[in-house]
Order: sequence, then C-alpha cells, then structure tokens
Amino acid sequence: MAAIDTIRYTRAELLGVGPSGRQGYVRRLVRTVRSLASRIDSQLDRRRSRLALLEMTDDQLKDIGISRCEAHREGLRRFWD
Repeated sequence: MAAIDTIRYTRAELLGVGPSGRQGYVRRLVRTVRSLASRIDSQLDRRRSRLALLEMTDDQLKDIGISRCEAHREGLRRFWD
C-alpha cells in the first residue's frame, strides 16, 4: 500500500498540489479556464464567419440565400451578440 500512496502523492506534487486536498480546487480551476477558453474560441469563430459575410460577392450571397442588407446587418453585430 505504501508504494501506491507514494505514487499518488508524487503525481499530486507534479500537479503542484500537495496531499492536503487542494487537488479538487485545481481541477475546478482548470475546468473553468478551459470552459472560458472554449467560449472565447467559439465567439471568435462566430466573428470570423460574420466578417466573411461582408467579403462575399452578391452572387455568393445569393447562393446561400442572404441579401446584401442582411449580410451587412449580420457582419456588423458584436462578436458576443
């Protein structure tokens, strides 16, 4: 059993966490940061696609069924909107 406990504590120390129970806190923090990064990434993707609408020609917009006015309105929206 002592070898298993040693391995567990060594792994925790590598994560910057001691055997004092902070491991749960670190996991929650990592999960929160990843979630925030994922949200920002999706918002930036949405912004890029809206900017791409502004660069499309009238024929391209017609192919996807959007008028120039609709594309302009969508392209000017804020990225968090």
